[in-house]
Amino acid sequence: MKKILSLVGLVLLSGALAGCKSEKKPKDIITHKPIIVKAGKPQKMGDYEQSRQIEWLGNTYTVEVSFKADPALPIVEDGSQRFYDNRISLRIVRKDGTEFFSKTFTKADFEPYLNSDYGRDGALLGIVFDRIAAGQLVFAASVGSPDKSSDEFIPLVMKISRFGEVSIREDSQLDVNMREGSSDPIAAEDDDDGV
Repeated sequence: MKKILSLVGLVLLSGALAGCKSEKKPKDIITHKPIIVKAGKPQKMGDYEQSRQIEWLGNTYTVEVSFKADPALPIVEDGSQRFYDNRISLRIVRKDGTEFFSKTFTKADFEPYLNSDYGRDGALLGIVFDRIAAGQLVFAASVGSPDKSSDEFIPLVMKISRFGEVSIREDSQLDVNMREGSSDPIAAEDDDDGV
């Protein structure tokens, strides 16, 4: 009987030892190094200057527009891209070289006409001379996505009176070619040159 108990004890002991000796296999842990996206240097949308002669109020004027990125203005973002906002200088010069009008515009000049998205993340995209209407110089302006491939913007109409007063409103009619014969009261008012 002692032999049986010894044998059973030996079997139990060897089973216990075998259970303790079981190797723990290392688990494969696969991790990926986090990708850190570095915010690059803010981009410029492209500086340009434009000069155009017009006949207005019986005289010749030169309309000069200078568009430049300004690092002093708050940075604007479009997705992961960062851009410098722009400063646009507009000069209207008489034939004799004297200035009729001179002002530098930033997005802040148009903020009352912008929604919160474009007010925060949009950029001043441009100001261009459009036409003469009702004795005023009419310019198209826009604030929107700084990404050149985007077509998201808020169109604005800026008018300068013969006294140099500036008025701005949101453009409710995008297609300027449809102004003739239009029943839109704004378009009809704009078509009156009144010179």
